[in-house]
Amino acid sequence: MTTAIEMSAVADARAPAAGGAEVTVSFVLPARNEAAGLALVLPELRRRFPQAEILVVDDGSTDDTAAVATAHGATVIAHPYSMGNGAAIKSGARAAAGEVLVLMDADGQHRAEDVGALLAMLEHGHDMVVGARSASTQQASRGRWLANNVYNRLAGWMVGHRIPDLTSGFRVARASRFKRFLYMLPNGFSYPTTITMGFFRAGYTVAYVPVDVRQRVGQSHIRLLHDGVRFFLIIFRVGTLFSPLKLFLPISVVFLALGLVNYGYSYLTSGRFTNMSALLLITSVLVFLIGLVSEQITNLMYMRTNDDD
Repeated sequence: MTTAIEMSAVADARAPAAGGAEVTVSFVLPARNEAAGLALVLPELRRRFPQAEILVVDDGSTDDTAAVATAHGATVIAHPYSMGNGAAIKSGARAAAGEVLVLMDADGQHRAEDVGALLAMLEHGHDMVVGARSASTQQASRGRWLANNVYNRLAGWMVGHRIPDLTSGFRVARASRFKRFLYMLPNGFSYPTTITMGFFRAGYTVAYVPVDVRQRVGQSHIRLLHDGVRFFLIIFRVGTLFSPLKLFLPISVVFLALGLVNYGYSYLTSGRFTNMSALLLITSVLVFLIGLVSEQITNLMYMRTNDDD
């Protein structure tokens, strides 16, 4: 069903805000060799949002990506070589004139008819709304599905909120909020992870809307083994950036427990306090202090991020 917010966007590429004012909408689609996908996606977007700003960021494509985008009325931002999905998102967000950003993949998975539901949820006062893919429609093997669930739970624990889909590239966000995090976003495929955890940690509201996705057009640029290991490391890197004490405190507790157990054993068996016990206990204190200092630095970072609110 077409929502009121989508009908307004169809009329003049604007979506009503909560106070009755109207805000402009910009679509940002990162694309690397996605000519076939864009030929499917762009006509749908243009039909539903005829006056919208549509930005296609050509990330060093070697096919007709730029020509297809131009033929369908999109503005093309060209990278001279491939810089990564996150870098393309950053280029598009910097160039976007709209007050609301709609971020979509260019491979045909995301449907234009779902944009209205995300915009409608944004109207309810949220700062970002994410299209959460259902398990039945995710283009993933069982191993990748399991890995995604681990990522979701780990990231949710770090930020203290349930995260149904950490890696979804289909989302809408208030541009003024989103652009404050551009300097944090990596150039690779992990930008959804960083921006999601950043919004939660900064105290911005994030909502999820269930969406179905189609079979992608073309081949995925993600290598499961290589990018899976790298993505798992990124979770911890992002965790130390946004919620460091939640990562350092359990490690500190483990060293404390090991130190106490070692001391108890050495005291009962030989009546002495060993160097290993001292090393473990000192390590526990040092890890805790590192986490505490990191937490304070993180709080200062978000104090600066929220200065304009």
